[in-house]
Amino acid sequence: MTREQLLARYRELVLHRLPARARAEGWVVTADHCFGRVVLDHAVGGRWYDVLDRRRSPAFAQLDDDRLAAAVALAERIDAEGDPLLRALDAQSLTWRGKPAKDGR
Repeated sequence: MTREQLLARYRELVLHRLPARARAEGWVVTADHCFGRVVLDHAVGGRWYDVLDRRRSPAFAQLDDDRLAAAVALAERIDAEGDPLLRALDAQSLTWRGKPAKDGR
């Protein structure tokens, strides 16, 4: 995929498809900005705002090509595997922030 295609796919998954599925299926995360947090954190291996400039929006556009491709691949994996994977990724993202994981099912 070209960079433009990766950016478009990221937007489609993180801003639209995943939140819609999450709301419909009762996933642990439902808001687009929370999907962004989870995917970006894992793309950079920690709190995304420690690596990317939180004042420059959108943050995902700051990812280099390799990290952007990894972010899209992870969002695709979340789409394929659903809530169980998302719960694990969200818990790690929250741990990086010093916050407790959400209560599981």
